[in-house]
Amino acid sequence: MSALLTCQELTKLYGVVIGVNDLSLELEPGVHGLLGPNGAGKSTLIKLITGQLLPTEGTIRVFGENPWNNPKLLRRIGYCPEHDAFWKFLTGRQFVQTLAELSGMPPADAAYATEQALARVGAADYMRRPISTYSKGMRQRTKLAQSLVHDPDLLVLDEPLSGTDPVGRHELMDLIGELGAEGKSVLVSSHVMHEVQAMTRRFLLIYGGRVLAAGDVQEIRRLLYEIPHRIRVACDRPRDLARDLAAQPSVDGVQTDADRGELWVTTREPREFFAVLPELAAAAGLAIHELGSEDESLDAVFEYLVGDGI
Repeated sequence: MSALLTCQELTKLYGVVIGVNDLSLELEPGVHGLLGPNGAGKSTLIKLITGQLLPTEGTIRVFGENPWNNPKLLRRIGYCPEHDAFWKFLTGRQFVQTLAELSGMPPADAAYATEQALARVGAADYMRRPISTYSKGMRQRTKLAQSLVHDPDLLVLDEPLSGTDPVGRHELMDLIGELGAEGKSVLVSSHVMHEVQAMTRRFLLIYGGRVLAAGDVQEIRRLLYEIPHRIRVACDRPRDLARDLAAQPSVDGVQTDADRGELWVTTREPREFFAVLPELAAAAGLAIHELGSEDESLDAVFEYLVGDGI
């Protein structure tokens, strides 16, 4: 199977402004989150993937093919843009069916596929209303339906949850997970890390037009081995546990908050720390109520990657 995406020294310039900067990577088929703050280069990379922009330098291949001026390849890609681009006098059904036919589907097939796609994204109830009457969440669902209607192999979703209510966000996150489970490849862009983390464990972190890291969150975290983990322990008698932990070679430092009944441990050896912690707690006869590592979140990883000195 061809790689989902391959970039070699890919650069896109807008005059003197850099959109993507000497980017090289390879992604396997599957569901991937494209993460980074606004202005990081996510939308530029997406437009290169979907054949909307021509690279200034370097090469990009999707399923082994150049996406620029390649209608055959583009029929295998479904694109949900961040910004609306509707003919608002059309109904949702007319809009999706028109795009299905433009992709090459016969009218009868396009009509059936449109009904299926709109139903799947939860837009069946209002598919016959003009798009001009839709809320932001309704428009997002309609854009997602048009990206699905021609049954693409790859879905490229640029901020697909923007403007949706909490229920809608949950439903769309579930749908993206289902599509991945069905064998489709999905590249979903967002600056809201916990939402993408709920959809996939594979990530591409981009900042300043460059890829900072790629992989699942644990693999990315292992790239940062020299940076200590911070682990919160809520327990009885935190000062006693802190004294015992401070003597362990796997522990770099301990801070206690007796009023809150907790302590914070910094360690570069989390496996060793988690192995010794139960033994120390049992020997001291104290109970541990809560245990968690803030540094396993994507937010913490991203902060480390873009922080000073990284």
